[in-house]
Amino acid sequence: MATPVYIISRVADPVFAVFIGISAAALRINREEKEKGRTTRETLEAGRRRLGFPKSS
Repeated sequence: MATPVYIISRVADPVFAVFIGISAAALRINREEKEKGRTTRETLEAGRRRLGFPKSS
């Protein structure tokens, strides 16, 4: 059987994939919120509230 081929390494490939997925989701959410007329700061504040983090100063 042939050995698996990795883009970066056995450990780094899944980490890279998760990073790319989270980045894509964040970009989409930000784009959709901007279409609704909200700023990036307002979007981040809403996300923090939803996740239960304290308000930033």
